Amino acid sequence: MGIELRNITKRFSSYTAIDNISLSVKSGDLVALLGPSGCGKTTLLRIIAGLELPDTGTILLDDKDTTWLPPREKNVGFVFQHYALFRKMNVFENVAFGLKVLPGSKRPSGGEIRDRVEHLLKLVQMEWAVKRYPSQLSGGQRQRVALARALAVNPRVLLLDEPFSALDAKVRQELRRWLRKLHDEIHVTSIFVTHDQEEALELADRIVVISKGRIEQEGTPQEVYDHPANAFVYNFLGNVNVFHGRIRNGRIVLGEQHQLEAADDMKNLEEKEGRAFVRPYEIGISRLQSKGSDLQGTITDIRLLGGQIGLEIACEGFLTPIEAEIPRELFKNLELGRGEKVFVALNRVKVFAGDYEI
Repeated sequence: MGIELRNITKRFSSYTAIDNISLSVKSGDLVALLGPSGCGKTTLLRIIAGLELPDTGTILLDDKDTTWLPPREKNVGFVFQHYALFRKMNVFENVAFGLKVLPGSKRPSGGEIRDRVEHLLKLVQMEWAVKRYPSQLSGGQRQRVALARALAVNPRVLLLDEPFSALDAKVRQELRRWLRKLHDEIHVTSIFVTHDQEEALELADRIVVISKGRIEQEGTPQEVYDHPANAFVYNFLGNVNVFHGRIRNGRIVLGEQHQLEAADDMKNLEEKEGRAFVRPYEIGISRLQSKGSDLQGTITDIRLLGGQIGLEIACEGFLTPIEAEIPRELFKNLELGRGEKVFVALNRVKVFAGDYEI
């Protein structure tokens, strides 16, 4: 079932949480609302669910105006950040709760409820815990039960509010992959809120990047990551080096005198402030200078990053160190260490004109 939001605005006193947002979600898609804390993504999710009412705008679910319907009439499943399971109910009772409180004409029989709950617990790999209570489960297990409870009423839309943020890194990674597989099986239209860029890139069919109540960019994970619409999106999606400079005659001048080519559409710009962005893994490190544009620097810090080695390099003419990531094998072959002199190549630099707030 598709979702369409038209010109949604929501204010809390003088604060505008959602600023005229319009968005379409195709039936069966898994969409991530991605942005920093306080950008309005959870408010937007709650408006879709009917837990908050917009000041202006329209919400269409399957082409039906549901803007002013109460939550129980929208048939939307909601998974909260902190599980919100009933502590005095066991797993079976928690999952069955939504079915048991349906109006008599819509409520399934006892046998149908049992079959539905057993099916869902098997789907979320929690059938073994049917008689356990939330206090007897781990965080990841509770979140699976919360998801089964949300799915019990056959929702037309599934909404998840930072469902993995309360879990440790290893469990988060496992549940992300599990949720992606589950979504591919059930194909319910889903929207999840996150401030974790890695989570959005791994899970979502489409990503909607939000800042200060407005959509900065939407697209597939590859589109958003490889072709950021502006400086905010580029900076928010992963670790990045940011260099401040001046754009002159189609080139940006960084540091004291280092120059890089800007995009073609900046060739005719008058002198203007700009920022150059380059990701740490797109920085080349060598013992020898290969191009005249290479920077010379000194390694000031070394960090182990799994299969990569993180380097912090102080370069001549730059006020802040440059962060680079190189394979461990290359680090070993170059025999690098703190205090070593190296040459630095800035590859795949993206330049944005203007003084963007990021």
